[in-house]
Amino acid sequence: MSPSTKSSRGPKTSLKILMLHGYTQSGPLFHSKTRALHKALTKALPTHSIHLSYPTGPIHLNASDIPGYNGPLTTEAEGDAEPAYGWWRRKDVPHPSKHGESAIVYTGLHEGFARIANTITQEGPFDGVIGFSQGACAAAMVASLLEPGRRDTFASSPPEEDEPALEPFPASFISLDQPPLKFALIYSGFVAPGTRHVNFYTPCLKTPTLHFLGALDGVVEEGRSQGLIDVCAGAKVVTHPGGHFLPSQRPWLDAAVGFIRECLEQVTTGDAGEQDGGNKGKEENVEDMDLPF
Repeated sequence: MSPSTKSSRGPKTSLKILMLHGYTQSGPLFHSKTRALHKALTKALPTHSIHLSYPTGPIHLNASDIPGYNGPLTTEAEGDAEPAYGWWRRKDVPHPSKHGESAIVYTGLHEGFARIANTITQEGPFDGVIGFSQGACAAAMVASLLEPGRRDTFASSPPEEDEPALEPFPASFISLDQPPLKFALIYSGFVAPGTRHVNFYTPCLKTPTLHFLGALDGVVEEGRSQGLIDVCAGAKVVTHPGGHFLPSQRPWLDAAVGFIRECLEQVTTGDAGEQDGGNKGKEENVEDMDLPF
């Protein structure tokens, strides 16, 4: 074996993934819900040292922030009170020019970006991002912000007449030492609504994305998830038979791991970033995917 040949016994390549939890969750709680995914990655990628980073959103949520709240927040297993956090709060405000209509504002959004940017500075750079629900929406926006030319898009796009002001490029991302991400896994994700957030999605994201949708998801409407899929060039989509959660059964773990491995191999062979626009939103059958086990 030549000195340059890698084996599972030799030095391992670091694989760092940013993990963004959902609304009303936290970093530690998301960690507990993704142990099976971490284990699957470790088993499937023996030449890599897997590092998952779990920041907690900066917005400490109150009972009034939680839809359908009627008692203390509890963990599924223990029933103990569990602190709830988010990356932002959604707020409906009067539309600036359309009487009787409202516009959607994400209050605290830049606090959320600052927390993520700090994690990138302290624990990155990262190879990819995985997000669930609100964290999946954030993951797509983070991937967008790190793509070449995105800051110029924000700077050169004036708001449409009689429409709300556009969201500015986050100051916390201006000087980040973080290259474009190699992949993004989006679980129960959705597009940020309204014209205010258009610069995150125009032009379309080029970061490779795999979107997991729950056939019985009663929290995120399918149309909102499809809206995000439509602005991700070459997006792949997998639908699982469950609801609003991160699936941990073997077929869905294999799909996630296989996608990550494929993205890493594309980077190694120099094909990263080449997306087939004709495959945008392509539905993948897990039985047809090139799985790692």
